[in-house]
Amino acid sequence: MDKLSDFITVDPNIQFGKPVFKGTRVPVQSLFWHLQEGISIHDFLEDFPSVSLEQAQRVIAWGAKHFELPECILDETIIG
Repeated sequence: MDKLSDFITVDPNIQFGKPVFKGTRVPVQSLFWHLQEGISIHDFLEDFPSVSLEQAQRVIAWGAKHFELPECILDETIIG
């Protein structure tokens, strides 16, 4: 079974410590920004060719699975 750390890394010397796709300098947040703006995953991959389709799909799948957890809804983190 894959772990999130197989696809994402955090290094204080890369992108100020923001989570990036492993082996790249591409912030994971940029994938979600693209999707939020209605930009397809394929266009995202064209913009960031160092990110693989598998990496992007696995991160999205992890996010979807995370929201299956009831404690996620009880999280008081402010959005926006």
